[in-house]
Amino acid sequence: MIRRDVLKLLKNDLGKQKALIIMGARQVGKTTLLQALSANWENTLWLTGDELETQKMFENPTIARLKTELAGVKCLIVDEAQRLPNVGLGLKLITDHLQHIQLLVTGSSAFELSNHLNESLMGRTFEYKLYPLSFTEMANYHTLREEKQLMFYRLIYGYYPDVVLHPEDNKKVLQNLIQNFLYKDMLLLEGVKKPDKIVKLLQALAFQLGSQVSYNELSNLVGINIATVEKYITMLEQSFVLFRLNSFSRNLRSELSKSRKIYFYDNGIRNALISNFSPVEVRTDTGALWENFLIAERLKLLHNNERWAHRFFWRTTEQQEVDYIEEEDGILRAFELKWSTIKKAKVSKTFSKAYPNATISIITPENYESFIINHNPLPLS
Repeated sequence: MIRRDVLKLLKNDLGKQKALIIMGARQVGKTTLLQALSANWENTLWLTGDELETQKMFENPTIARLKTELAGVKCLIVDEAQRLPNVGLGLKLITDHLQHIQLLVTGSSAFELSNHLNESLMGRTFEYKLYPLSFTEMANYHTLREEKQLMFYRLIYGYYPDVVLHPEDNKKVLQNLIQNFLYKDMLLLEGVKKPDKIVKLLQALAFQLGSQVSYNELSNLVGINIATVEKYITMLEQSFVLFRLNSFSRNLRSELSKSRKIYFYDNGIRNALISNFSPVEVRTDTGALWENFLIAERLKLLHNNERWAHRFFWRTTEQQEVDYIEEEDGILRAFELKWSTIKKAKVSKTFSKAYPNATISIITPENYESFIINHNPLPLS
């Protein structure tokens, strides 16, 4: 088994009378993670929101009924909880009145599940995100050297577990993931009537990878109003397909303060959306793929190590730019993410002058592992 870094976070929070909520896209390994966590536990009950019997159990939950249904259970695992009616009330009753039960819940749509849980379980949960596999996890699985040798492959096919474990079927796996999400899961979300518009929007965002995004331009391109563009992007973000990076602005009048870039959690999903699996050597978008890869991997590293950093990019009206910025515990770090090392990368003097206390690093294929790997992983045992 490929050990997931979030496993150590889950183990640390067991037994604290909190429901543990694991969010992540379909097929990133949530069920496998919980199987590993609970492998030696006794009196564990698994329920799934896709089963009719489980749905009936949560339709009109009462304390008396739950005590009967869960008699003798020490750990309750509820998979795909967003499919259950009144799931927030049911889980609240379990957390409040059956405190001897350790509750673990998974969901593949924060958009759906959060609406059910936010009020009902406020203060009663610890939440985690499970992303596709990470560079750190794979380096720990085999070796850092082997993972670095696979970097070109990861830029094209990404880190979904099925893609990593079955490379012979990589394109098929990615296309199936897209089909299942776009034409099945998205239709179940409230307010989504035409998945073809979601497809067009995602393809437009895929082609604009690494560039500033204009909602007005997307509206005209896709044929939906700006409010719907923003709504769909929020849904896609909460369904763990993509994420936004906002612009950083503190000192200069020339800084862009309301711009945003959009990245994909997984390079393979992005490339599948535009049906382009050409090798790195012949692509025109390698720089954008490199930037997406590094920023997504950095996000995983921060989350899996519970580092609470704000993330941005920086740009001015004169087109001066810094690719990626973090602000953590009052410390500002700036990074230039460069694929080509032929020319020496330069950092904006305007940025350096405006933020003299910021550290500035240039990340290239020669030193990128320092940016995305956990140098102090826990033992694998």
